[in-house]
Amino acid sequence: MTEQTTPSTDARSTEPLDRVLNIAAYRFVTLHDLPSRREQLRALSNELQLKGTILISPEGINLFLAGSEKSIEAFLVALRSDAPFADMMVKQSWTSYQPFKRMLVRLKKEIIAFGVHQVDPRVATSQKLQAKQLKEWLDQGQPVHLLDVRNDYEIKLGTFHAAHSIGVENFRDFPKAVESLPDKWRSEAVVMFCTGGIRCEKAGPYLEQQGFKDVYQLDGGILKYFEDVGGDHYDGECFVFDRRVAVGPDLCESETEQCFACQAPLSLDDQQSKKYVVGESCPYCFESPDEQAWRRRGERQEMLLQVTSPLPGSIPYDNIRPINVPLKFDKHRLLDCLDGVHPHVGRDTWDALCRDGRIRFNGQAVNSDRIVVAGERYENCIPMTTEPDVSSGVQILDEDETLIVVNKPAPLPIHPCGRFNRNTLIYWLNHVYAPQVIRVAHRLDANTSGVMLLTRQRWVASQVQPIFARGEVAKTYLARVSGVPQQNQFAVEAPISREPDAGGFRRIDENGLPARTEFTVLKRLDDGTSLLRVVPKTGRTNQIRLHCWHIGTPIIGDNAYLEGHQFGTRQTLLPSEPPMCLHAWKLGLRHPVTNDDREWVAPPPAWAGETPEK
Repeated sequence: MTEQTTPSTDARSTEPLDRVLNIAAYRFVTLHDLPSRREQLRALSNELQLKGTILISPEGINLFLAGSEKSIEAFLVALRSDAPFADMMVKQSWTSYQPFKRMLVRLKKEIIAFGVHQVDPRVATSQKLQAKQLKEWLDQGQPVHLLDVRNDYEIKLGTFHAAHSIGVENFRDFPKAVESLPDKWRSEAVVMFCTGGIRCEKAGPYLEQQGFKDVYQLDGGILKYFEDVGGDHYDGECFVFDRRVAVGPDLCESETEQCFACQAPLSLDDQQSKKYVVGESCPYCFESPDEQAWRRRGERQEMLLQVTSPLPGSIPYDNIRPINVPLKFDKHRLLDCLDGVHPHVGRDTWDALCRDGRIRFNGQAVNSDRIVVAGERYENCIPMTTEPDVSSGVQILDEDETLIVVNKPAPLPIHPCGRFNRNTLIYWLNHVYAPQVIRVAHRLDANTSGVMLLTRQRWVASQVQPIFARGEVAKTYLARVSGVPQQNQFAVEAPISREPDAGGFRRIDENGLPARTEFTVLKRLDDGTSLLRVVPKTGRTNQIRLHCWHIGTPIIGDNAYLEGHQFGTRQTLLPSEPPMCLHAWKLGLRHPVTNDDREWVAPPPAWAGETPEK
């Protein structure tokens, strides 16, 4: 906001001892050749070592300057030599310090932003009301509506008795706010006022265009009123737009400060608050740790929505998939390496991709007979890729400087793999938290929903991942299974294969990795299914799904481990298909940095019915 904030030249009969002269002035007048005017004013101000702001636009000039008396006088002589400003009057005051930090000369569309082209103070303004006349009206109790057109944060410091606040955070909102004024005011006297008068130059004509018949503007604003009649009928101080922050009816700087963070003016009482930390916060912007966390989560959720709307993998793109040469294929043919690293693709397919120029090294197509070296990185270029749809409703449950906890929807893969690259949780979170690289602390299958922990820094990942590996994490799942277990509580101990088979499935393997899962029946349902609380004591791939399948109660919706000990033909579901009824419900661990115990809970999905035991 730009307002006049200083009293006029005849405000004091004696010159103050302070030696920094402040001036403020505006004039609505048609100006041309604005770039040239800007350069002239900038050169002049810098030459005279002035500081402040000058705004020029096609509709006029608005200025606030401070410097030595000699420099200010020289500036005014030069300014008034320009015909549009020949008789321009200024308001002035004295301070013991320079209230401005730098010198700015800016070109603007308007010298006071309003945005209503039909209002032009060069053509017409409302009738001016002198300060002494207003005081006389108020002394006599003359019926008049006082309308404060300033922003709410300014009015907080003070205003006239019984004045009506227009209720805006920005003057450009004034036209909309006028709609809420009482209809009866249209035929009654309305006196509007602001800091120095410039806002009323536009607010008054706008009110008249809206049918208000008897509109006045306080000439010179609040500061002129203070200068001419003092503080009668006024409560508090007047906010000003420089380092003084506010002045009292004596036009002297008050003890009001301004918050560095939110720019709110702060009274002495405000400054005594424990929430006031210089340069950081005040009672009006202070946030408790919980409030800060809530705000951050809201901001992240909005960013996630932007990243996933539309799903990034739904837009065709050239997908570059890296292929690194392991040591065991050093000095082998490229085709042997490709087929050995990714045998599920098929040797003939890899050969065809090489012939089509899709396999590249350093951006150049290579043939399948090329001899590779361990550590080389090749690329499989898949043009115009589109990915299958996934569920995008990721919910951020918690975050701090080190960890992120989300409620992952399903189906949603975690890492780029197979048909999925951009439609993955890690791809989205890396965009939301850039430039940080997000790392997973544990796994959840694409078709499994619920609590998932991720880390924001490499060193944190190195602390958290071993916690999971050592089994020092309390994990609780909900599962809805086909069938009705006879026991209320039971455990399954069945080793799981170390590697997937050719179809990508794990199996129960007596020579595999030891695995234990504990089950509690929460509900036995009329449709022949059961709701189980599941606690995995080890962390093998597909462990819960495979153990449920092994005992003849496969998880509802699991398209990999089917009833009758059969295997499916694909891994990841589509969002349009019935969900797999496995949900990571709770996750508890000791925080790797703060060392306090934490537990996160992801609300049960609809298939779990009413919220089960806590």
